[in-house]
Amino acid sequence: MNHPEQSAEEHASSSSPAVITVRSMEIIVAIALALASATTMWSNYQLGAGWSSYGPEPGYFPMRLGGIVMIACCFVLFHAFRDNDRTPFLEVEQAKLVAVILLPLIVYVFAIKWLGIYVSSAIFIGTFMFFLGKFTWWKSIAVSSLTMLAFFYIFELQFRVPLPKGPLESWLGY
Repeated sequence: MNHPEQSAEEHASSSSPAVITVRSMEIIVAIALALASATTMWSNYQLGAGWSSYGPEPGYFPMRLGGIVMIACCFVLFHAFRDNDRTPFLEVEQAKLVAVILLPLIVYVFAIKWLGIYVSSAIFIGTFMFFLGKFTWWKSIAVSSLTMLAFFYIFELQFRVPLPKGPLESWLGY
């Protein structure tokens, strides 16, 4: 009988090596959510998670939601250990594709502090258009610059929402 699904052995031989397995990822996420849930429950217990004469205290519902998430984490951990799914969650080739986006994004976030959000965003958009989108350099510069000018007009001049600015905006008097 012909099955459309690949077996684990066929999948492993036809693809790049795994960076992390499904089982490991389920365990990591369950533990991270359990820690966040425990923190939520503790902070809301300190805030007051009971029922007062006026009704529920501020931490009543968040603490119970934290408890529900904690129970769900226990189920995920149980199934991760029981099922022992060793199929790849993330392969090396997929990790490279993620890194192509993630690493420039990290640089962009840190560049906002020194260049401001408008200049950093223009560089980020233009770079992605040029290198990944294969647009010409003049289209990349035009689109990224015009987009950020439109955002500056909308946020700074129309809505009066101050966003992080850098030396260029200071030089222009904003």
